[in-house]
Amino acid sequence: MRRCSRASTSHRHLLSCCLLGSILVAVALNPSGLGAQAPAKPAPQKTKAEPRGSDFRMKVEVDLVVLHTTVVDRRGRLINDLVKEHFRVYEDGIPQEIAVFRQEDVPITVGLVIDNSASMQENKPKMTAAALTFVETSNPLDEVFVVNFNEDYYLDLQRDFSSDIAELKEALEKTDARGITALWEALWASLDHIKRGTRQKKVLLNITDGVDNASRTRYEDLLKYAQQSETAIYIVALKYVEGGRDWKRARRQLRKLADATGGVVNFPESIEQVEAICKKIAHDIRNQYILAYYPSNRLQDGSFRSVRVEVNGPKDYGQLTARTRTGYYAPKSEGSGSNQ
Repeated sequence: MRRCSRASTSHRHLLSCCLLGSILVAVALNPSGLGAQAPAKPAPQKTKAEPRGSDFRMKVEVDLVVLHTTVVDRRGRLINDLVKEHFRVYEDGIPQEIAVFRQEDVPITVGLVIDNSASMQENKPKMTAAALTFVETSNPLDEVFVVNFNEDYYLDLQRDFSSDIAELKEALEKTDARGITALWEALWASLDHIKRGTRQKKVLLNITDGVDNASRTRYEDLLKYAQQSETAIYIVALKYVEGGRDWKRARRQLRKLADATGGVVNFPESIEQVEAICKKIAHDIRNQYILAYYPSNRLQDGSFRSVRVEVNGPKDYGQLTARTRTGYYAPKSEGSGSNQ
């Protein structure tokens, strides 16, 4: 069992250097159709292709904004056969040109962030089964890590990531359910660890009863850090029976955190519903669109940019809804006058 901690000083320094330089965004693409979907941009923007067997990875040395987007109809059914012309992207209300458009099942880096506080004790076996169902339903090339938490948080793998079901099951069963709940701390530490992943698309799946009663981290700080990390957070929050007003506040906080990062929060009535929910989340993640654009606002001032995706499908599809993150923080260049 390894304690999962915040980023080391050297790691933070490396991240700062990366922000001051070019942003490297790895977009998982295959060679077919690339020229049609990603038009060339004028200098000094450059792209470099690195073939890896049958895979194709494009490193873009500009501040390309990547949006992993889910589209559903009025009944919540996934729509995965749309084309680029059905989408419109806006940044701070200004239309943006879509430079990359794909609809494909790409491997992801994913963290299972599991509540092991005393209030979850009787739910632990079914919670573990639900988390494993999520992994089994996901892309077999995903890289997965496990963080168990109560008032503390632990990375319960012997290595950073695994896709081995037996190894993940052992990690999920390592921690006894006891103590109180430092949810914000566990999510922050998980956002730190996910940076070690090699996949461009990153997700946290959090199963909890939702009420943080032990963190020193402020919720507002966590929300900003999550938006900066570009990690979608999916949450399954069982009702905290003794929560009262705390539970109502936690519901609002969890919904805002999921919406802001492009994830979803679910509030099942019972533990029996959690496995089906985790299976649906995995299915949703595997059926997303990749939309990417070069922002018309080229300032590197560290400011927050709101993002909106509109979708207008064929008329017989009815009203469609696009779900993605609500915004991002621009990189901040040296000497920028912004205080954000």
